[in-house]
Amino acid sequence: MNIETKYFGSMKIEEERIIRFDKGIPGFQDEKKFVLIDFPDNPVFQILQSTTTTSVAFVVASPYHFIKDYAFNLGEQVKEELGITKPEQVKVLSILTLRDPFMNSTINLQAPVIINAEVLMGQQIILSDDFSSRTPLYTEKAGLR
Repeated sequence: MNIETKYFGSMKIEEERIIRFDKGIPGFQDEKKFVLIDFPDNPVFQILQSTTTTSVAFVVASPYHFIKDYAFNLGEQVKEELGITKPEQVKVLSILTLRDPFMNSTINLQAPVIINAEVLMGQQIILSDDFSSRTPLYTEKAGLR
């Protein structure tokens, strides 16, 4: 399947790589199918790209790369909706807001993207106010590595 991407132009993707977001993503409820695209030569960042709308693409990364002690409880309803039965199925990503200079970029810890990596179903969840949607990527606690 060929898709138009925001950052990489036209790409061929395998349909078995498509992640279904049955509820969409907050602010983008009509967007139901996404694919994760790796950045060349960069193992930290990926693009969560809509397969239907070129302009809907998010820079994402594992929050654990920046915040080692990031933790939250995944609710039973989310586990059920995504078919999660064991921890190994869970992939957690956070959406980044890139700024210039890069040191001013932030990561959204309040609304992680949860993916069942086995069945490729995803959902963005909203956590409590204990987490910020604009956590700096570069602090003593959240250092770039």
